[in-house]
Amino acid sequence: MRINKYIAMSGVASRRKADELIENGNVKVNSITLKSPGYDVKEGDIVEVNGRIIEAEEKKVYLMLNKPVGYITSVKDEHMRPTVMDLVTDIEARVFPVGRLDFNTSGLLLLTNDGDFAYKVAHPKHSTGKTYRAKVQGIISREKLAKLRRGVDIGGFVTSPAQANIVKELPKHTVVEITIHEGRYRQVRKMFKAIGNPVEELERIAIGSVKLGRLAVGGYRKLTKEEIEALK
Repeated sequence: MRINKYIAMSGVASRRKADELIENGNVKVNSITLKSPGYDVKEGDIVEVNGRIIEAEEKKVYLMLNKPVGYITSVKDEHMRPTVMDLVTDIEARVFPVGRLDFNTSGLLLLTNDGDFAYKVAHPKHSTGKTYRAKVQGIISREKLAKLRRGVDIGGFVTSPAQANIVKELPKHTVVEITIHEGRYRQVRKMFKAIGNPVEELERIAIGSVKLGRLAVGGYRKLTKEEIEALK
């Protein structure tokens, strides 16, 4: 990390002021007065400003991304497929996805560099609801809707009660909004398959009270303070 950024992240001074401190001989690295503002701080370096040892503290970043279909929810992919990280282009912090969305599922995905926050949002024991809009094959009867609400056996596992409501009925399809509190692999798809209505399109539209809204597909933004507190 560039020395002026390191100093700025420690809270001592801005990057511009850090450059001035270096020029004035007020910065040492490993007990040697720094001469160049272009120095890159390496792991294990001891940085001093005005005789005080400092440490960079990475600023917490919280993002909302509208994931498109066709992207892997991962930092890297061994098969060289596009990942959600390819969409986040101007964030200096090393963020990572909170939970997962399938390759063929779109919608709300959170990214952060705050491990505690990620754990609270993603872990089932915290019961953060995830809401999806699913376009499924066929008609959803009252009986099938009741099954989704009670819990469905998806192969050795019965899901917890879910909120499920029909949004639109089409001649050969039904659009349903469903909120679940677990995070089993492909859970929503398995739930609809279990009642005989396979999913054709799936989008996550909310996590807790935080909604995707009108964020453009492939776009992202920082969460507001209110959204962060609501998720915490």
